Amino acid sequence: MPYGPKVVLHCRSRARPHLDELVAAFLRDGVKFVGVVGVNASYVEDLVDELVVGDGFDPNRFILTSSHEGESLEEALEFARNLSDDYEGEVQLVEV
Repeated sequence: MPYGPKVVLHCRSRARPHLDELVAAFLRDGVKFVGVVGVNASYVEDLVDELVVGDGFDPNRFILTSSHEGESLEEALEFARNLSDDYEGEVQLVEV
């Protein structure tokens, strides 16, 4: 099943297996926004950014990201829901 335009990653533990594969799927499916909440949210956001950029900036490989360190899952979901214009669409929750 493809990912929608907006994803909130809920990090429940420190382990991040297969994050590279997950980000590749986001790029393949045209995800425009990834918000990260939970354990080490800021660190995971940085990893997502690094995986998107890869060997260098490519405007065809862009995902807007945000971290919600110290916020609740509901706050992160609400932030994503409120994005508009180029970031319209449903929010999909992904537990990692």
